[in-house]
Amino acid sequence: MRITPASELESRYQRLQAEMEKDGLDAVLILQNADLFYFTGTVQQGVLYVPAAGQPLYLVRKDHGRARMESGLQQVLAFKSPKDLPAALAEHGYPQPKKAGMELDVVPVELFQRFTKVLEGCEMVSATPHIRTVRAIKSRYEIDIMKDAALQVDRVFQRAKEVIREGMTDLELAAELEFCARKQGHQGITRMRGFNSELFYGHVFSGADSAAPAFLDAPLGGMGVNPSIGQGASYKTIRRNEPITLDLPGAFDGYLVDQTRILCLGGLPDQLRKAYDDMYRVQQKMKEVARPGVAWGEIYDLCYQFAVEMGYQDHFMGSKGAQVSFIGHGIGVEIDEYPFIARGFKDQLLQEGMTFAFEPKAVFPGLGAVGIENTFRVAADGIKHITFSAEELAVL
Repeated sequence: MRITPASELESRYQRLQAEMEKDGLDAVLILQNADLFYFTGTVQQGVLYVPAAGQPLYLVRKDHGRARMESGLQQVLAFKSPKDLPAALAEHGYPQPKKAGMELDVVPVELFQRFTKVLEGCEMVSATPHIRTVRAIKSRYEIDIMKDAALQVDRVFQRAKEVIREGMTDLELAAELEFCARKQGHQGITRMRGFNSELFYGHVFSGADSAAPAFLDAPLGGMGVNPSIGQGASYKTIRRNEPITLDLPGAFDGYLVDQTRILCLGGLPDQLRKAYDDMYRVQQKMKEVARPGVAWGEIYDLCYQFAVEMGYQDHFMGSKGAQVSFIGHGIGVEIDEYPFIARGFKDQLLQEGMTFAFEPKAVFPGLGAVGIENTFRVAADGIKHITFSAEELAVL
């Protein structure tokens, strides 16, 4: 188990302060678990107050003692409620902010109102873009953890090839792989930022179930075990000559990677086999064009058009009517970080140190889905793999 070094935390909040300066923010208040972990090294309940300059104050409601052990920040203080914030600021010599930011994409309205009430007269704006911009650039320390997560997910993939058998259910396969992942240190929680975005370990499904659309903003959904979940593995039995999809995030020491591999018993119909090869070609196209300084949306447009030219307009990234408008997503502490390899992002550019998962997939209702997904980092000279499992179709 890693404890985030104090030098990492210092670099992170100082980069946030640089982003704050651009918009004239006097402070940022951070409450959401993923952001708390990134900037404090723990998820103990409270608020991280980041001033425009100087040391942040981590005000912890529960558990203060554990927060002091796990966080490398200098100022980790006991805290009872938002009404105590003005006194804490005064005690440490920080003026009341006139313009501050909060994570308005995720903070509940009632909690937001409690803080705005005690910071009377303070203009409160969204700090989400500032936070996500900082988090998008990964340090060597973060990349090393993601490499450990990639090793974990590869071991799960290797286990899948050992246990898959005809007649077992998708749910039985998922349980075997979740057991393997947990023994490899999988943290169990796969964090997503989007509202109502939920994911348990990952997606395991076979045949036509892999083409079943779902509420999740993803190209594949699956039926799940009941409508309250509405995604993932079901009780469907695995048969020969159909795709078996393993769309599995590795999750280790707070960081994620995302990887999809396709397996089958005996082989696949020609249409699916060709589609798998073509989705691999889309990945290669991305690797040719993605470089620091290239717009996220430009990568999407080039790869989407390439897929359309190969005949997948009605099948690319979902079945017709249920297609998503992205091919890749940033990944790190959460599975849906910057950058978005998606339609419309023409002004946002790839930068060295960004990490993202790229997942070209072709979906055929009633038949199944195929594709590939890997997690990459952006280097000065191009795109480098973090996930590394064998990419060819695994025929068992």
